Amino acid sequence: MTGVLPIALEESRKIVQALLLSGKEYVCVMKLHREAKEKQVRNVLKEFEDTIYQRPPLRAAVKRRLRMRRIYYIDFLEMDGRNVLFKVGCEAGTYIRKLCFDIGEVLGCAAHMQELRRTRAGPFVENGDMVTLHDVAYWFMEWQEQKDERILRKFIQPMEKVLVLVPKIYVRDSAVDAVCHGANLTAPGVLSLETKISKGLTVAVLTLKGEVVALAKAVASTEDILNMGHGVVAETKRVLMLRGTYPKCWKSGEA
Repeated sequence: MTGVLPIALEESRKIVQALLLSGKEYVCVMKLHREAKEKQVRNVLKEFEDTIYQRPPLRAAVKRRLRMRRIYYIDFLEMDGRNVLFKVGCEAGTYIRKLCFDIGEVLGCAAHMQELRRTRAGPFVENGDMVTLHDVAYWFMEWQEQKDERILRKFIQPMEKVLVLVPKIYVRDSAVDAVCHGANLTAPGVLSLETKISKGLTVAVLTLKGEVVALAKAVASTEDILNMGHGVVAETKRVLMLRGTYPKCWKSGEA
């Protein structure tokens, strides 16, 4: 497989979980084992544009249990003989080679994945964000010589970029350090939040400057949080900001 592969460095590795859960887009070459008509292939591809059941293939890093995955779209691109080129946007954890196998079963001619390229991983897209390893090697050598931070920014992006598609809660400066110490986020600390938050959803906790503080699990929806005067609104799961970055505005309990 080729294409987009986000790489986290140092402390930003803590945010990888949010990236693993984000949607993906692939361009795939599927090889049919027998001839099929283009119209039939187009129709069958559209049948998979829904929530599907998948059991991971034999060579997989997870348990082979049946699970549901969402296929957001499948776009037929072209067909050359028994080679079918299509683009698919899907939920994280979808196996494209298993998808090709299942499409072949429905077509009645069998099929397998011939080539695969990832064109999007969460907010990172092939044309806008990707650099090659040759680019990284060149710019890194330039930075070693010049020590100009602007050179690093050509291929290293802030970890907040990972959270572009994650619902966000913005908190008061006085609440930041408490969350950095692992405290759950309570209603008085919330200043604003995005609308599409539901109970159990992973959210990003940010400062007013847009700096990521932590990943948390919402315990209430947007409407409920707005009406809460007290109590926990999100359980802190992964602290991303270093302690002491913001001044301590909370009191420690007495021993």
